[in-house]
Amino acid sequence: QVQLVESGGGSVQAGGSLRLSCAASGRPFSRTVMAWFRQTPGKEREFVALTRWRGGSEFYADSVKGRFTVSFDNPKNTLYLQMNNLKAEDTAVYYCARGSQYESHARAYEDWGQGTQVTVAS
Repeated sequence: QVQLVESGGGSVQAGGSLRLSCAASGRPFSRTVMAWFRQTPGKEREFVALTRWRGGSEFYADSVKGRFTVSFDNPKNTLYLQMNNLKAEDTAVYYCARGSQYESHARAYEDWGQGTQVTVAS
C-alpha cells in the first residue's frame, strides 16, 4: 500500500509562487512515475506534470510549461511542484499520483493523494 500526502496549497495573488509537496510512503518507489494533476468543480482531472522517480524525464502540460517545475527527492521520497507566475486559471485542487507508466492520463495512475487547494486571486 502506498500513501501520498500533499501539502503546501493556499491562497496567493496572481504572479505569485507556491511550492507543493507530496510525501510518499509504503512500498519501494523504484521504476515509478510520479505526477501532479489538478481538478476544478465539474471538470475532469487535468494533467499538470510528471517525472520518473530517478528524475531527468520531466514532462509538462502546455498550460504550465515554463512556469512550473516538478521534481522528486529520492532520499526523502517526496514529490515537489514549484509553481511560479501563478494565474487565476491555475486555481484548482492539486493531486499527486503514483504509477508505473510514463503517461499523462489519470487512468494510468494507481495511487492518489487527498489533494490540496490552490487559489490564485486575480
